[in-house]
Amino acid sequence: MIKKLKGIINEYFIGNEEVVNNLLICLLAGGHVLLEDVPGVGKTTLAKTLSKAVSLDFGRIQFTPDTLPSDVTGVSILNMKTGEFEYREGAIMHQMILADEINRTSPKTQASLLEAMAEGRVTVDGRVTELPKPFMVIATQNPVEFVGTYPLPEAQMDRFMMKLSIGYPKPEDEINLTKNQLSGKTFENIESVLTAEDILKMREEVAGVKIVDTVLKYANDIINLTREEKRFVMGASPRAMILLVKAAQARAFLEGRDFVTPDDIKAVSVNVLHHRLALTYEAKIAKENIENILYTNVLKAKVPMV
Repeated sequence: MIKKLKGIINEYFIGNEEVVNNLLICLLAGGHVLLEDVPGVGKTTLAKTLSKAVSLDFGRIQFTPDTLPSDVTGVSILNMKTGEFEYREGAIMHQMILADEINRTSPKTQASLLEAMAEGRVTVDGRVTELPKPFMVIATQNPVEFVGTYPLPEAQMDRFMMKLSIGYPKPEDEINLTKNQLSGKTFENIESVLTAEDILKMREEVAGVKIVDTVLKYANDIINLTREEKRFVMGASPRAMILLVKAAQARAFLEGRDFVTPDDIKAVSVNVLHHRLALTYEAKIAKENIENILYTNVLKAKVPMV
């Protein structure tokens, strides 16, 4: 079933198969994804293609500078007949949310997603409302160097399991993509191969993927190396450790295994960690690169025998 899902997504989203694999890892691990890239490379198309292929209730929030927190989480409105306040759902009340151009809205509105992404619920005027399951946020943003953007705060970035970049397609992929568009082949015609129940069942199976203590220590060694790294302002959080292990479990599941190997940890570590880290002023002046530093730290960690 997963193989068929991959095939369908790659048929309509032509380009970066690694991004598709990582997106599926986040879906199965219960994580959220931040897609960061220049306009026009297919961020929105990828998110919509996935939602169609897995038959989830889909909602889109187009973030702008005037988007309000209540637009996202909902609002309490006074019913003049009963004299009581009634909750009106916000745009967040869907199984899969496309938070489009999330860095074009104010920090206050960005923060309205924090509780939903961390706990799967929203609180409005003291009323707690559970979000539908499975729940996943796929956010897109243009690079922060672009005009009119608000950089996401550290607390918001830490809620995303991975930050992925699609990049420009290869010439042959771009030609095939153009042919698809000219022939009218779009994601609107995609057949669904998985249901919400299927995703929830797979998430249970992923949570049951075994990971031995030596591999857990290997993951923790990588986390601790980010905390000891002088070129980072701060190291990865305990949440990063948890999400790193969950992503490794999902990768093992996709590979057809019921146990996590050190290679699973290594394969997902950079995508899970790099958006949580920031360079010191001195490192920026020296034109250091977060990914290069992470790769070096991963290589420093002693790989256990399993």
